[in-house]
Formats: sequence, C-alpha cells, structure tokens
Amino acid sequence: MKSEPGVYSIDTLQREGQTLWEGVRNYQARNFMMKDMKVGDMVLFYHSNAEPSGVAGLAQVSSPAVADPSQFKRRSKSYDAKSSTESPRWFCVSVRFVKKFERFVSLAQLRQTPGLAAMRLLQKGQRLSIMPVTGQEFERICSLASTAPRP
Repeated sequence: MKSEPGVYSIDTLQREGQTLWEGVRNYQARNFMMKDMKVGDMVLFYHSNAEPSGVAGLAQVSSPAVADPSQFKRRSKSYDAKSSTESPRWFCVSVRFVKKFERFVSLAQLRQTPGLAAMRLLQKGQRLSIMPVTGQEFERICSLASTAPRP
C-alpha cells in the first residue's frame, strides 16, 4: 500500500493504531482490496512521492472490505456522485500498524536487489496505490529492513 508521507505516513498510522484505507479511486486497486486482501494479511507500507520513496514499515489488514464512506461525502475530494449507499462503487479495508522498519528500504535499493526485478512496483507504468507482492518479495524486503515478518 502506497501513501504520500505528507498525506498519511507510517508515523501517522503508528500514532492512530488503525485506519480505514479510504479514497482509493482506481478500479484495479479497489479490486485488490475487495477480492484479494483478507483479514490478517500483512502489508508493506510504502512512502511514495517522497525523497526518497520506499518501504517504511508493516501494517496488517484488520477488517474485510467495506463501502468506502468518503464516496458519499459531498465535501470529500473522494466524493463520487455516481455512487450510492445502495450501490457503492468504492470499497476499502482497515489496516492496523504493526511495525516501523528499523531501516527504510528505498526504491533505489529495491531496484538493486536480486530477486525483486519482477516485482510490480518496479515495472514501468505501475502507479497503483495498492498492488500485490509475492511471499518471496515480501520476505526479501523484510530482510532488507532487518525486520522479521510477523505471522
């Protein structure tokens, strides 16, 4: 899961403990949350549009996908006039803070790490805010951060 640290950072999640990952307005990213993410799944928390960008820590999916409440709030930048409570278009999961990495894993470091070349994040044109990683990719990134992943 990617977030700009000026908007919502790993430190914010640590302070709050848990958040609803609302405001995602890409169908593919929405589908990952709706269909693929399950309670208990671990999440790499990635700081995007930062200097440097990279993986800052771990979160965990703490609730199944629900209708994103921001789509119904007229004053929200994520408001969707075509969505209704009877037929919502957008969904989101809750995530809880697990750990801030001991060592930030930069995008440059990810690009240089053997075994990560096929990772979606590193492919040209991949700008999704939510994307799956393989178990091997997850383990490798946790290893780079000197953090053992929690079950």
